[in-house]
Amino acid sequence: MAASMPKLAVGVTRPYVSQVLGSQHDFSACAHAVITLKRIRSIVMTTVAFIGLGVMGYPMAGHLQKAGLSVCVYNRTASKAAAWVAEYGGRQAATPREAAQGADVVCVCVGNDADLRSVVLGEQGALAGMAAGSVLIDHTTASADVARELAVAAAEREVGFLDAPVSGGQAGAQNGALTVMVGGEPAFYQRAEPVIAHYARMCKLMGPVGSGQLTKMVNQICIGGLVQALSEGLHFAQKAGLDAELAMSVIGKGAAQSWQLDNRHKTMLEGHFEHGFAVDWMRKDFDIVLAEARRNGAQLPVTALVDQFYADVQAMGGGRWDTSSLLARLNKA
Repeated sequence: MAASMPKLAVGVTRPYVSQVLGSQHDFSACAHAVITLKRIRSIVMTTVAFIGLGVMGYPMAGHLQKAGLSVCVYNRTASKAAAWVAEYGGRQAATPREAAQGADVVCVCVGNDADLRSVVLGEQGALAGMAAGSVLIDHTTASADVARELAVAAAEREVGFLDAPVSGGQAGAQNGALTVMVGGEPAFYQRAEPVIAHYARMCKLMGPVGSGQLTKMVNQICIGGLVQALSEGLHFAQKAGLDAELAMSVIGKGAAQSWQLDNRHKTMLEGHFEHGFAVDWMRKDFDIVLAEARRNGAQLPVTALVDQFYADVQAMGGGRWDTSSLLARLNKA
């Protein structure tokens, strides 16, 4: 017979514990994982660690330092962290754990699930340096499964966790105009939102842990289909002998309008594919999307097809081209 549920700490909701640990765990066995939300609500988040200074993380961390927060950065390539400190100020740490020590909030923005585990878990991972009551925000585009895994690990240390992937590309990060999709406990979100606001124009709590990553999957599904359709439209216009740019200026004022049409059609026609998210990274994201679809039963025939088209672009040597390079595949055929 299962033991009776212990009384939860003040401010803790049973749905949060259930969503993180799952119904298969009884509350007696995981009482040590209960978060005291009241403690987190009382913290003013002014000290930040930022782990991962890629094309997104580098400017995101910069916005925090420029806003007057005290920022300590870690990057696997230490020279990049040193360059960030030289540009923005702040401090550099030798390990994720060292960066996280004393931080009210720790932001992570790395490549994939494996990278995420490597900088968060273990003796030198960020969680090992985080104090009870602090909050971990993961901006990596990763799986919903790893989000739930890290939420459990964070809960065991009385640390809040939010999965918060971003959209908007390098330009969005540089301009502080990212869209951030968040999964987690509302109390954690309320504390973290003012920090995220320094590099986001839109930030929304989508639901429990994993919901941010699932929403980012929806984003990537939509982008893939839109870019393929735009590529086919441009390709068709060229083959039909139309002025393709003129055609876009007309249909862009009607129902075919999209961000991709407005911001990418000119560079696509010029054959310039150095303006955004790389094909290699899109295929990584599609792997996550298609795995989740197999699990939940969603039918994604167009996404699966576009994924194969991106494989063709990789075979052309375009793995580091941006996602609008689907047009190059059509023009080569």
